[in-house]
Parts: sequence; C-alpha cells; structure tokens
Amino acid sequence: MNASESHLQRAGGERDVSKFTSRLSVASVLLLVFGGLSLADATGFAGMPAGWWLLPVAVGLAVAATDELVRLHAKSGLLLPGRLLRPGVAAIVLAAIVRPPQAETWAAAAMAVPVIVYLGLVLAVLAVAVIDYRPERAALTRAASAVFVASYLGLLLAMVVCVRFVAAGEGRPSILPILSLVVVVKAGDVAAYLVGVAVGRTPMAPVLSPGKTWEGAAAGIVGSLAAAWLVLVRFAPVTAAVPAGGWFFYGIAVALAGMLGDLVESLLKRELHAKDSGGSLGGLGGVLDMIDSLLVAAPVAWLLWALGTP
Repeated sequence: MNASESHLQRAGGERDVSKFTSRLSVASVLLLVFGGLSLADATGFAGMPAGWWLLPVAVGLAVAATDELVRLHAKSGLLLPGRLLRPGVAAIVLAAIVRPPQAETWAAAAMAVPVIVYLGLVLAVLAVAVIDYRPERAALTRAASAVFVASYLGLLLAMVVCVRFVAAGEGRPSILPILSLVVVVKAGDVAAYLVGVAVGRTPMAPVLSPGKTWEGAAAGIVGSLAAAWLVLVRFAPVTAAVPAGGWFFYGIAVALAGMLGDLVESLLKRELHAKDSGGSLGGLGGVLDMIDSLLVAAPVAWLLWALGTP
C-alpha cells in the first residue's frame, strides 16, 4: 500500500467515525424527545387528551417529509404542487385524531376521516393539473407523483397516529401499541446498520441499495425480536393488550415491514437521483430517512393490534 492509498484509507475511516458520531448524537436527542413526549402522553400530563402530546410531532414530520419529497422531485425536473401538498398531507395526518364512534367496535373506522381528507386532496391535485395545464409540464406525471406523495406520506403517517389508539378500551388508550411500533422498528434499524457496517458482505439488493446486506437484515430481525420481547413481555403490564400472534410474530412481521419501508425509500431516492432525502438530521440524513421504515410497518402493527387480545 502506497502513501496516497494509506491516506485515503485513514480519511475514509475518519469520515465513517464522524458519521457514526453524528448519527449517535442525533438519535440520542430524538430518543429523549420521543421518550419524554410518550411519557407525557401516556400519563395525560397537563390534562391533555390521549394522542395530543404526540400529534404535533406527526404533523411536523408530515410537513418536513413532504417538503423533502417535493424538493427531490424538483431536482429531478418534476415540479409538484408543494403549496398544496404540504398543508394537504398535514391535514390528512391531523384528521387521524378524529375517531368516529364506530371505531370503538370496528377499528378500521378510525381511518374514515383521514381517507375523506385524502380524497379531497386528490381532487384538489387533479383540479390544479387541469387548471394549470401546459403541454410541456408533464401534467399527468406531476399529478400521479403528487397523489403518490399524498398516499405514501399522508395515509401511512395517519396510520401511525391510528396505532396510538388501536388498543383503546375503557379509559385512556394504552401507549403500548405506538411504543412497540417505534421501538421494534428502530431496534431493527440500529442492529441492521451496526452489523451491516461491521461484518456485512452479502448484498441484499445490489442494484437498488448496495449498502444493505443479508447479514444486516438478519441482525435487524434479531434486534426487532429482542425489542418486541422487552416491550411486550418483560416490561409490559400484566393486564396489557397483546397483538395477534404474540410478541414473536409481531417482532418478525413488523421487522420485515420496516425493511420493506427502508427499501421503498431506497427506490424513491434511486429514481430521484438522491443519496439522502435531506440533511436536516445530520448523520441520519433527512426526515424521510428517519421515518421510512415506520411508514410501511405502521399498517402491519395496526392490524396485529386490532386483531389482538384486549
């Protein structure tokens, strides 16, 4: 190895350490914030109704992630109606706090209001496409991409909000479903990243995402299973509700859905020619980089909790 190669190797190692330190710092702050808000929401601190301590976070994530996707599309030459999408996606997520009376006996009814708001946004997108039509603006592609953003971010983030209420019985809804979703998914993400960087050798999706390995994926599943056991067995109240299939099936299903969510975002970035969705979270990338796995895992977690034992 010559001097220049040695220098490049040291520089690469320093960048890796710096990136890991940045990731760790940002993740620690986010963990403290989420933990504090979850505790406040679970206990009804300051007399706030269930969900209201966490709802501003969900709405803020919706606006930030929408802005990132709008900017990524713009960089690839496709101008989406951002002024319509940002508040529209936020409104879909905000609507998830409204629970029709039917949701007490039929859990799926909780998505009724978000779906109505979503359909209104779709109609508005189509109206803008018609009113603002120019032959050179790829109107149909723009409209289809805008509807995708509304679906991917609006509906899936609304589902995350619905997970907060899925174990609602008498009294205040349990914080356990939303806590289990976040902890299981993120434990898998962290385990997959650490093991993938350390010993990952076999690419899982070499064309789509060369950095992801089967070794990392296996570690991610193990990490998610450990987190599922801790949250749903070791530290859960004896009287707590249980998701369908128990903690083991829940851990596997949510872990696999989270991995799919990560790959879906890789697909988006690949198609839009971007390395990260943004840089607002330092070493973690952008907001979309942080929530991608949660988005796809949320419907799976919601379904298992909805079918579980109260």
